[in-house]
Amino acid sequence: MKKKILAAILTAAMTIGMVGCGSTSSSDNGNNSASNTEASSNELTVWCWDATFNIPAMEEAEKIYQKDHPDVNVNVVETSWEDIQTKLTTAATSGQNDTLPDIILMNDTALLNNVKNYPDLFADLSDSGIDFSKFASYKTAIGTVDGKNYNVPFDSGVTALFIRTDVIGEAGYSIDDFTDITWSKFIELGEDVLAKTGKPLLSAQAGGPDLLIAMLRSAGDSMFDEDGNPNFAGNDVVAEAVEDYETMVDKGILVEVNDWDQYIGTINNGTVASVINGCWITSTIQAQEDQSGDWGVTTMPRLDNAPNATNYSNNGGAGWMVMNDSPNKDLAIDFLKNTFASSTELYDTILPTTGAVATYLPAAESDAYSQENEFFGGDKIYERFANYGAEVPAITLGQYWEEAKSALGTALTQIQQGQDIQEALKEADDTVSFAMSE
Repeated sequence: MKKKILAAILTAAMTIGMVGCGSTSSSDNGNNSASNTEASSNELTVWCWDATFNIPAMEEAEKIYQKDHPDVNVNVVETSWEDIQTKLTTAATSGQNDTLPDIILMNDTALLNNVKNYPDLFADLSDSGIDFSKFASYKTAIGTVDGKNYNVPFDSGVTALFIRTDVIGEAGYSIDDFTDITWSKFIELGEDVLAKTGKPLLSAQAGGPDLLIAMLRSAGDSMFDEDGNPNFAGNDVVAEAVEDYETMVDKGILVEVNDWDQYIGTINNGTVASVINGCWITSTIQAQEDQSGDWGVTTMPRLDNAPNATNYSNNGGAGWMVMNDSPNKDLAIDFLKNTFASSTELYDTILPTTGAVATYLPAAESDAYSQENEFFGGDKIYERFANYGAEVPAITLGQYWEEAKSALGTALTQIQQGQDIQEALKEADDTVSFAMSE
């Protein structure tokens, strides 16, 4: 089984991460001023998001590193991805690099653009002694720009349908009824579940295109074509995904909320009966301990008409980067080298509690991947994630991914306000093309 899981993750090396792993609002777990000029030689400041995923992973890494370096402390400052990006841009354009921490978590989809725009901000890790061949090749490729390695890869964002088996049971269904189905079937089931239980199946942030992008990715489609041009207008796969999304909203199967915290609330307070997201959402679901045994995991729906439709996708993935001007740069690199870049103990520890499916390949040989998870009815969910990851279609990941994501979100809002789908998608194309030309 270990060899099977390792082979699955190696095959998944053909996949490309999409959006970041569930950002939360910024809060302070330490010194949020975080000017690296104030950092002591034995304290590292880290900016990252998600109090149930990335933050506990970094805190566990601190414990492991302290076994041989007891005088080193890690100050983790919970910072949303949006805030990290804003602060990076501000520091780079104002020349105030000393306002940045020692280490940041970078969304996979944003790395290329940031390194291209601000090449002096990030430390080159090529000669750090880190063995990048030990990571899934697609993750190493994401962090490699002009032949230089800029990040220590972290997690996979393989997507799944997480579903309340108790709720769908009330409506007379089992998880098998939701396995390997189309979106039209999902909508049909969703209408019946809503009628019988009063619960919609899904929630999403209003104007947020994450679910749409996952739907595109499941069909091997991207926001960019093979030449790197925006790929919205005239794209039948995009139009089908938008129409399915709008149908779910209109029928009440999908409820939209204003922000990430409200989205998490719909999951934990039982407003919705399922979640479609990257496997990193596992930790958020498991945080509601009184729901243990009430959840199951299966494949996401596939588009009905897309020629390359599958039930597999990816949403998320990130890696750790060291700031080039950090006075603690060498310590930061050594810390990452001896934790996220080499410690199977770290990944064994965080897998059951966070659901962090590693892209560090030796971690896949661990028995932790074959453990049953009682929260999800005793299912071996990490085996599922590894096997699902092997089936995710490869796509074109453009430098201007974040700009395209924003443009698609705007188009979705305009369509919901009554604008013609193709007209809104053409405007999205134009917006991204303009950004690329600047």
